[in-house]
Amino acid sequence: MLSSDNLATCDRCHQPIRWTITAHGNRQAVDPAPHAEGNTAVYTDGAGTTKSRRITDEYPLLAYEWRAMPHAATCAAPRPRRRTRPGRRAVVRYQDWRRP
Repeated sequence: MLSSDNLATCDRCHQPIRWTITAHGNRQAVDPAPHAEGNTAVYTDGAGTTKSRRITDEYPLLAYEWRAMPHAATCAAPRPRRRTRPGRRAVVRYQDWRRP
């Protein structure tokens, strides 16, 4: 189930990570070991690609998946938050942004 052939290292905290492909085709780093409190289901498809998806009430963890924690939640040196451009404020709600 878990192999060490697709392990990588986080560029920021230098901890091991496992790259997955999400249901939308994006890359997502997860911690390589199963995590009891993780919110991501990880599995390897028939082509050998490690895939991931969010665990929800509608789509619970399946028998062939293992529970993982996204590495962004546990990284010791996370990426800085994006800043808004000068002169712009962050949009919190659409109603606050739109013009009357």
